[in-house]
Amino acid sequence: MSRQQSAFPDLDGLDFIVIGQITKPHGVRGEVRVKPHTDEPERFSWLEQVYVGAEDPRPMAVEQARVHQGMVLLKLTAVSTRAAAESLRGEWLLVPEDEALPLEEGEYFLFELEGLTVVTTDGETLGTLTGIIETGANNVFVVQGDRGELLLPDIDDVVQDIDFENGRMLVTLLPGLIQ
Repeated sequence: MSRQQSAFPDLDGLDFIVIGQITKPHGVRGEVRVKPHTDEPERFSWLEQVYVGAEDPRPMAVEQARVHQGMVLLKLTAVSTRAAAESLRGEWLLVPEDEALPLEEGEYFLFELEGLTVVTTDGETLGTLTGIIETGANNVFVVQGDRGELLLPDIDDVVQDIDFENGRMLVTLLPGLIQ
């Protein structure tokens, strides 16, 4: 089982985990709407600070957060006007990797899959997993290889095994996945 969190490598000497992205201001007092990139959006309510921005992440104190209709409404202490909130549109929200939610046995973060070699149960190497598209139903793995770009759904019928130790993902190709 996966956890929906992405990684930004080594920014300012720290490894960060993406937990959300600011989509737009909410109201006139500096609150922002956040698309959560975590399986537990409630985590925002117990954060004391969050890092804002992928390029030059800066810590900002969290004043308040609540989940509303699948989004997070977040109030950062330093943001008190709609204009200030508007300036944050599109910014990534990060926490240091050591503050990531603990994983249960058999769970992994989605970003950990990137770079795995994807091999079929017939022994054919399809390529390297280069990206993950998060959809409402299931995630879709982007695989780059000799056949070009392949899109594989993250479903039990397709993904048979994930072997981090050997850097590979074993998949079964369902009819119609490859043309």
